Amino acid sequence: MPESRGSSASRRRPPVVACYAALAGLAVATPTRASPPADAAVQIDRAVAEEMAKAREPAVSIAVVRNGRLFYVKAYGHARLDPPVGVTSSQPFAVGSVTKQFVAAAVLLLAEQGKLSLDDKVGRWLPGLTASDRITIRQLLSHTAGYRDYWPQDYVMDFMMKPTTPDAILDRWAKAPLDFQPGDEWQYSNTGYVAAGRIIEKASGQPLNAFLAQNIFKPLGMTSVQFVDQTAAPVGGPQGYTRYGMGPERPAPLEGANWIWGCGHLAMTPEDLAKWDEAMINGKLLTPASWRAMETSVRLNNLRDAGYGLGVGATSDGAFRMIEHDGSISGFLAENRVWPDVGQAVIVLTNTDRGDPSAIADRIAKILALASAPGDAQTARARAFFEALQAGRLARGQLTPTANAFFDPTVTGDYIKSLAGLGSITSFKGTGLVIRGGFTREIYEVKLAKGQVRVIARAAADRYEEFQIFPLE
Repeated sequence: MPESRGSSASRRRPPVVACYAALAGLAVATPTRASPPADAAVQIDRAVAEEMAKAREPAVSIAVVRNGRLFYVKAYGHARLDPPVGVTSSQPFAVGSVTKQFVAAAVLLLAEQGKLSLDDKVGRWLPGLTASDRITIRQLLSHTAGYRDYWPQDYVMDFMMKPTTPDAILDRWAKAPLDFQPGDEWQYSNTGYVAAGRIIEKASGQPLNAFLAQNIFKPLGMTSVQFVDQTAAPVGGPQGYTRYGMGPERPAPLEGANWIWGCGHLAMTPEDLAKWDEAMINGKLLTPASWRAMETSVRLNNLRDAGYGLGVGATSDGAFRMIEHDGSISGFLAENRVWPDVGQAVIVLTNTDRGDPSAIADRIAKILALASAPGDAQTARARAFFEALQAGRLARGQLTPTANAFFDPTVTGDYIKSLAGLGSITSFKGTGLVIRGGFTREIYEVKLAKGQVRVIARAAADRYEEFQIFPLE
């Protein structure tokens, strides 16, 4: 705790099978900006109830983003068990290590302001830490620094129920010998994020929470966010629960003040977390270069892909790029998955640390077939444009002035020459559709006699602002 356990499949806790449908029976919906088809809502509700029963989750609260905007919000079950109190989707849940992406974003904002660099040595800001003259801020954020994680256990140890300070954590764990040389390995470390939080304070001249509130939560309208580094439990939120073996749900013990500071100390509603995911999808708040830095998996010294960017897992669900992080603190689990290229996100929060929110996220993703697809007319138009290029013709009348300027003689020549040798089309399938920046972003997978390519087209008013082709093999 607070932690991420790698890919959603590898880190999933096995659910405890038990008859617990009674708690899943209470569902409270709130108004949403758009409603899914009735059959999808029914399927989501059924899936959540089934997974709650398997994992014995007292409450689950979800949000779904589709086409870059909020699509569905709902809460299920009980915020408290004794006496029974129903949960609502306006209640904040602790999100654990989902916090880390906000801390990483704060560092990126400071880099944009010229107050620090990702490649600064940690020693510029925290000179007393081990190997601080060799470890970079980027390595702190990507878990490649080598600092030993101060909390790998899945329970609250007795000494952690007493208050501490961020500096006390660093004095004990970040001044010890490294677990590995910087950049040699990837190993999850909450210690690195405590260090990152202190660097934010030194570079900005503000307390960490004040900087996050002023520069991230207020601009995005995330009004429900709470900082639970002192209390470990959100005010007005559900009770957090735990279980010991096959025993009953019991109120989870609380971490002492500051034990989750910088690495897992945020609480919010799923709808507010969805506002962050929308910002990621639509490229708000950070510059494109900063989003790219966050979402790009780092390479270790041996050039192996770590599968982790800055504060987020950077991977794929097998079809689309996926940015993911889970969260775990005493009494709460969280799962936040974003598919930026197709404008989708799934958020699942629960008030037990023995639940399985990733299983619910899996079910929702399958039910919604997350990627909206281009319609028949869009697909036919894109195919005709593609076939014209194959035949040596650029349909300039279908391009905006910007796209016409892009297709200069070199670009046009390379496209025509490289496509000509691929042979006839055997399949032209639309796989993704997102609205962004006033354009539809259409994604197609194209199979040809001698190869396979992906087409990404942006269009407005029946003209292409972009028509890019990328090899898939």
